[in-house]
Amino acid sequence: MPILRIKDVRDMSSEERKEKLVELRTELARLKTMIKAGGSIDNPSRIQELRKAIARVLTIETEQSRVKEKEE
Repeated sequence: MPILRIKDVRDMSSEERKEKLVELRTELARLKTMIKAGGSIDNPSRIQELRKAIARVLTIETEQSRVKEKEE
């Protein structure tokens, strides 16, 4: 199951998306650090889910900024 759905991301405000992006990147960095340190993680597919969620948030943020530019 995905961490974030597109509909949920679109419903967020820009500030909420930025906060979520920071949260996702922090978690991804933490998991990558654990792996680099030689440890193992419970759910290795979580890294891929986080990367996709980050990409979704960035994509929606870019779409919204382009829409605002066209309106101006």
